[in-house]
Amino acid sequence: MAIMDQSALLAVGFASIGRNVLISDRASFYGAARISIGDNVRIDDFCVLSAGAGGIAIGSYVHLAVYSSLIGRGRITLRDFCNISSRVSIYSSSDDYTGAAMTNPMVPEDFTNVFHADVIIGRHVIVGSGTVVLPGVTLEEGGAIGALSLVRDNCGPFGIYAGTPARFVRERQRGLLEAEQRLHAQIQNGSHE
Repeated sequence: MAIMDQSALLAVGFASIGRNVLISDRASFYGAARISIGDNVRIDDFCVLSAGAGGIAIGSYVHLAVYSSLIGRGRITLRDFCNISSRVSIYSSSDDYTGAAMTNPMVPEDFTNVFHADVIIGRHVIVGSGTVVLPGVTLEEGGAIGALSLVRDNCGPFGIYAGTPARFVRERQRGLLEAEQRLHAQIQNGSHE
């Protein structure tokens, strides 16, 4: 993975970009002027971020692993410390699959019935490989989504969810909140780079 240098990052035309941002030169961005990226973010090879009118907002200390995609017209928000594992797809738009309307982006909107809704991935959420997150979903702080899940409903804080569709499995530990406080203390003391 070749990482874009600062001039390449600026040339993409992001709405904003933080410090220590590591983005593969093999990642693709559409609607970059509607994408904001915080500090300490890594976006790996073959990720696709396609920001519609709502935009994409990525917090700090976020990782998007290889082949992940964030796509749609609704706003997609990734809050601080979240981790998107490989091949995760997050959609803020979806075609109408009932057959009541036509589908695909080459058909004029008057003949389609695309559903758009914001998606929020909360702080400290980890989304397992191969998972699909549908429009309108909120994954609350500290949640964990098992690999290959289909998330069509909101998931509560510090819950572990898995399956198709994703269902609550059990509570998640909260030790990561203490680790976050220690990290912030190190940053304040200047002992963390």
